[in-house]
Amino acid sequence: MFRSGVKITQMPLDLTHKALVTRPRLETFKAIGNRTGIFTAEMLDFFERFDIAKYGSEGGPLHDPTTIAYLLRPELFAGRFVNVEIETGSELTRGMSVADWWGVTDRAPNVTFMREIDADGFFALLVERLARLP
Repeated sequence: MFRSGVKITQMPLDLTHKALVTRPRLETFKAIGNRTGIFTAEMLDFFERFDIAKYGSEGGPLHDPTTIAYLLRPELFAGRFVNVEIETGSELTRGMSVADWWGVTDRAPNVTFMREIDADGFFALLVERLARLP
């Protein structure tokens, strides 16, 4: 896929782990007061405890919503156009996306690779959109 020539934007897990559902963010979802906000808070409260235990962080990441947030508000993200290859030779890192952030391989860029997210802006967008629902 990375060699297909189509325009690709990648949201790696390192990025999504910068936007964690912390306890205050969870309470903000609940405070929306509609069914959707309350359901979202309850669902994330249930699932996030496994992520917290697994990663030892203050909350769990939301992977898929970052893609939709990028489509709605790309200014919440920062990255650059770099070369990305999939590691296939190492037993330790087989299948890993390797981004040549510093251009050391001299390979042509093929992916817009995101590294930064405005986590507060991301969650504000989620709250704004969830508040529109019943």
